[in-house]
Amino acid sequence: MTRPLPVVAIDGPAGAGKSTVTRQVAAELNFLVLDTGAIYRSVALAAKLAGVPYDDEREVSALAAGLAEREAIRFRAGEGATQTVWLDNGDVSLAIRTQEMGDGASRVSAIAGVRAALLDLQRQVGRAGGVVVEGRDIGSVVFPDAEAKFFLTASVEVRARRRLDELLARGIATDFDSVAREVRERDERDCNRAVAPLIQPADARLVDSSGLTLDEVVTSIVAQVRELMQGMAHRLVSQG
Repeated sequence: MTRPLPVVAIDGPAGAGKSTVTRQVAAELNFLVLDTGAIYRSVALAAKLAGVPYDDEREVSALAAGLAEREAIRFRAGEGATQTVWLDNGDVSLAIRTQEMGDGASRVSAIAGVRAALLDLQRQVGRAGGVVVEGRDIGSVVFPDAEAKFFLTASVEVRARRRLDELLARGIATDFDSVAREVRERDERDCNRAVAPLIQPADARLVDSSGLTLDEVVTSIVAQVRELMQGMAHRLVSQG
């Protein structure tokens, strides 16, 4: 597929900083953000509100299909470079960012019917390029033809510490051992699920942020994407 601008796919495990990196990379490049994690978290929230258990694959799949059909999950520009997530007519940007919804997203995203219901929705948003997408199977399943693929990771200890700081800042009482255990359990589920497991695509560039600052990670990814964009521009000129 020939696009004027690339699709930037950022995959990686929970707590690697994908959401923050994605937003800043998109802002630097003036690209759109497609937060697939927010989509699955919204499905989990919708299931909770509807009283549908996460392990009821038929009902959760039907719920996801309904959400996709009526385009109930939407992204809207917030203040500055922020982005809000809406479920039907309500802003759920904060409600979906709890640990419970993170675990729920991990469970519902392992259901084949849910992923099938939401796949076309995600691809439609990114078809023209100029979008940064983050998740766990973006480069391998959702956008296997993405021009720029990155696998962002960090050690379990670093990811747990980051998550702990985030939860404490929100006033959620917890401790490092509990968060580290949840991170390991999430990794286990995501890597071993039958549908679209977390993997590093062969053509994705590994970015280990354990010893890097956020700015260093963003600067590195942006520089690589801009270099790629130059090559794409030259090819379009030669073809035209």
